[in-house]
Amino acid sequence: MWAVSLALIVAALVALDRAGWFGQLVPPDRERYDGQIFRVLRVIDGDTLDLDAPDAVRNESHTRVRLWGVDTPETKKPHTPSQHFGPEATDFTRRLTLDQDVRIELEPDKWPRDKYDRLLAFVYLPDGRMLNRELISQGYGYADPRFDHHLRGEFRGLQIEAKAARRGLWKDVSKTDLPYYYRDKLKLP
Repeated sequence: MWAVSLALIVAALVALDRAGWFGQLVPPDRERYDGQIFRVLRVIDGDTLDLDAPDAVRNESHTRVRLWGVDTPETKKPHTPSQHFGPEATDFTRRLTLDQDVRIELEPDKWPRDKYDRLLAFVYLPDGRMLNRELISQGYGYADPRFDHHLRGEFRGLQIEAKAARRGLWKDVSKTDLPYYYRDKLKLP
């Protein structure tokens, strides 16, 4: 009987905490980030960066962003060597974003976090171009088919064009360089 009472008390306290009764209510991600401008503090790799906004979800002084719909070759993944064109993709993202103010847009009607609680976003550069598009169209990353989003078809088209023009990684990529989800699906030049 006392265990049930304790569970009810804990549930009530959690609900009150989420309602903001014990401190500042954390605004939902859409309200906090969508359409807002932030400075890029750090580039982790080609498709991941840190913004100058505290992240209450991750309890960190910065917000980690993972770009929607693009997957660049790894450079920082534990127990994984740097992949083909990974350093170039990271450098490209660094040159375009580091210490710059970027605008964040979230995918409409989708959960805005990945399984690591990184914010999933489309990132707009100071000149208005979208970083996600630029990475794919310039051949620094792949159109990621694993997760649905409203620009999926457009990103796939950009990848087809970059591959045909042999831009960036498409110049000399091998089958073993491809991400697992493309290895048996893409015909290379």
